[in-house]
Amino acid sequence: MNLFRSEGHIKKWLNGREPGATLTAVKLSELADAWWHDRLATDWVPHTRDQNRAILDHLGLIGDFWRLP
Repeated sequence: MNLFRSEGHIKKWLNGREPGATLTAVKLSELADAWWHDRLATDWVPHTRDQNRAILDHLGLIGDFWRLP
């Protein structure tokens, strides 16, 4: 993971290479919260693939990069 200050900074860093997925810091925070908000609960169980897919879909994280194996 790399953090950049702008789209221009990403383009400069890529130097002509194809980018992977990019997210804003806000979207990354939303993803982390949705994925891990219940992790410290005493009755925690891992999310199912369907639950994880629903999290990604809800956040608009779609496409090949976000496809779960």
